[in-house]
Amino acid sequence: MWRIWGRYAAALGAIAVVLWFPVVRGDRVPLLWAADLGFHELGHMAAIPLGQAAHFLAGSATQVLVPLGLAAYFFVRQRHHIATGLMLAWAAAAAFDAAVYIRDAPFQRLPLIGGHHDWAFLLGRWDALHQADTISRAVRLGGLIIGLAGILICASPLYDGRRRQLRARRRLAGADHLPVREIRWRGRR
Repeated sequence: MWRIWGRYAAALGAIAVVLWFPVVRGDRVPLLWAADLGFHELGHMAAIPLGQAAHFLAGSATQVLVPLGLAAYFFVRQRHHIATGLMLAWAAAAAFDAAVYIRDAPFQRLPLIGGHHDWAFLLGRWDALHQADTISRAVRLGGLIIGLAGILICASPLYDGRRRQLRARRRLAGADHLPVREIRWRGRR
């Protein structure tokens, strides 16, 4: 029993650390940001045939959608709450990273790999550069909701297990008051 609780405690601790960097420190998660960057650039390459707007949007979308897709796989196909929670924490961190990028669109101060600022292009094209802060806040809120969902999904088996334990104890406590009936064998011996 304690081994199971220990696994969930370790997973919840890992989720807390992953969320602590973007939510509390306002910083990228060490090493995880490199995976985000890789998926961001992969999204750009995959969306080249879809046109300029899709090409620029696909980077940030892919870096958030890949861990969300993995979370969906672990939840639906594997019923693995720990992996689902960890993937949702990763998706939340990726959303916070994308929010920083969106907020920078009017200023373009972030160092970039390709030289083009995706969100400056997109928001400029849509005449919405003045909305960068609002969009960034919405993405941060979405990331926060995703992160909280990760915590709840990861912790839910502990709650369910505790509830089952309490029900079983109540049933056993009530069994003391049940009448005892002797079982007699009929037929051959």
